[in-house]
Amino acid sequence: MSTVRLIISRRPAPLFGTAAAIPLWLAAYVLLAAASAWIARDLLGLDPASPLGVAVEFFLYDVPKILLPLTAVIFVVGIVRSFFTPERTRALLGGRREGVGNVMAASLGVVTPFCSCSAVPLFLGFVESGVPLGVTFSFLIAAPMVNEVAVVMLLELFGPRVAGLYVATGLLIAITAGLAIGRLRLERFVAEWVYQVRMGQGGLQDECLTWDDRIRYAAQAVRDILGRVWPYVVVGIAVGAAIHGWMPEDLLAGVMGRDAWWTVPAAVLLGIPMYSNAAGVIPVVQALMAKGAALGTVLAFMMSVIALSLPEMIILRRVLKWQLIAVFVAVVGTGIVLVGYLFNATI
Repeated sequence: MSTVRLIISRRPAPLFGTAAAIPLWLAAYVLLAAASAWIARDLLGLDPASPLGVAVEFFLYDVPKILLPLTAVIFVVGIVRSFFTPERTRALLGGRREGVGNVMAASLGVVTPFCSCSAVPLFLGFVESGVPLGVTFSFLIAAPMVNEVAVVMLLELFGPRVAGLYVATGLLIAITAGLAIGRLRLERFVAEWVYQVRMGQGGLQDECLTWDDRIRYAAQAVRDILGRVWPYVVVGIAVGAAIHGWMPEDLLAGVMGRDAWWTVPAAVLLGIPMYSNAAGVIPVVQALMAKGAALGTVLAFMMSVIALSLPEMIILRRVLKWQLIAVFVAVVGTGIVLVGYLFNATI
């Protein structure tokens, strides 16, 4: 996720408005299924058994089903993130040895507001702070792949078991890939100019924030993050609705089923050229599964889209040589393929 802009005013904290919004939020969430069915069937007059009726009802139900919990979680995580400025994140990881540092870096990646577009400045900041290369990669892998958007959407669409396994395996990939890259001693494949950069320690420190400020920060996070994410949610669900309504089940079951060994690596290779985030790709995953695709195969596809997208590789090329990028893709890609096989074998 992109770094949230902090806008702090000195007006009283909107605690009353927040408290009043909670029952409205709950009522809207409870009425989703009935409202989407009424709009599609009664208001629009669509046949619920027709492909168009199925697709429209799917779209009307899933858009608010994802955006409502996402709003709540972004607000809560915004409070947490107010304690983790970029300076503090670098300070926490600076000087950490491998192993402990990789675990800390991957864990911090889950709760910090960074995405692939932040890869270069973060990489520079971590190098300046003395963070080992492998530890840095653990953070850069976990931050986009295991974030609150992915967790909330998986929890809503697939339940706690799948969401929990995704978080656990995503963290495992980030930790083990960072360890592997660190043990290979690939620092010579970092662009020479990177080690000459010295970044300042400016920026807002969290000690400056009161609780009122943190609440405003969280509200601003909802406006900023949701403002960037909602188009991906709508487009992703629209694609998922089309798949849900019209895509032949036999075709998807054959291409992305669990029987053929090649489907998982093929899904990973298919996802690399694409560019999206969890908000855009998870609804497609849901629709593919509804048509008979195997969970491990589509999750491998999703992980590769988020963690190994070609645009991110191009961004990282500014600070890394191609040899290190190739190792990064190979190590993370192997981990994703293994996770895909694991999901297919256990679920």
